[in-house]
Amino acid sequence: MDLEAVRTFAAVADAGQFQKAAADLSITQQAVSKRIAALERDLGVRLFTRRPRGAEPTIDGQAFLPHARELLRVADRAVASVRTGRRPLRVDVIASRGAASGLMRGFHRAHPDIDLDVLMLFEIDAAVAAVRSGTIDASFRAVAMPGRPLPEDMESVRVLDEPLQLLTGPAHALADARSVTVAELVGHRIWMPGIVPGTEWGAYYDDLVAEFGLTIEATGPNFGSDALLDTIADTPALATFMGGHTRLVWPAGHGLRRIPVTDPTPVYPHSLLWHRDNPHPALATLRAHLATTAAGHDSAGTWRPGWVSAR
Repeated sequence: MDLEAVRTFAAVADAGQFQKAAADLSITQQAVSKRIAALERDLGVRLFTRRPRGAEPTIDGQAFLPHARELLRVADRAVASVRTGRRPLRVDVIASRGAASGLMRGFHRAHPDIDLDVLMLFEIDAAVAAVRSGTIDASFRAVAMPGRPLPEDMESVRVLDEPLQLLTGPAHALADARSVTVAELVGHRIWMPGIVPGTEWGAYYDDLVAEFGLTIEATGPNFGSDALLDTIADTPALATFMGGHTRLVWPAGHGLRRIPVTDPTPVYPHSLLWHRDNPHPALATLRAHLATTAAGHDSAGTWRPGWVSAR
């Protein structure tokens, strides 16, 4: 259905005259008549009765009018949804409790006037495709993975190096340590059922194991963080890694310990990626905010995989 003809129909119904509707729409009266005639042919009914003082909707015109107005409202909302500056900034944060989510909460507190849509996509390929298609405006990822560089039309910048911490139950051999070195972790079982082959964090932990000879087990189903915390609390032989900025809450009786890892401190590099032609004004505001609030990179005594961009 021709939306301009529908818009013209609504304008005539509001104005009560073809001539006034033409003036309101900044078109000629002849154009108004042609649009109404074409719409009447499409619908197979007469929409207006001509009177000496103007035009009145017929019974069919009166029946069609509320639907015409709804069509126009839907069309206006559709345009607004993709018009930059009027639609929310759409950002992928991977997980609701992770560091990227914390960065976006900080951005929202600093810029409460900017509308946000926060999404959680699982795989980096899906995130890159969504950014390139315009489905989302930006994504927080560890880029780029080995052998999988970003497409040329994408940009990225590192915004946070998040230190890893060891999480243990109260009966674990390292539970009372104020900190542990990477060398002290050799021989201990580190259980991480959330690692998925082919993901950027899977590649990160593969390199961590290869570099330091650690034992990371990804066996068993991933029932989520609550089940992971329950198991770590009850199993003295197991520990797990958690990001230092990851927000976790557990029952007081669990007695879990978050222990800094040192010499060196493994850091997980979070980057923001976006399409270089994305014109959303809030995207530039987000990048400027992250540039002033994010932690420094490549600090002394830290480790990251060699494939992580230095930017």
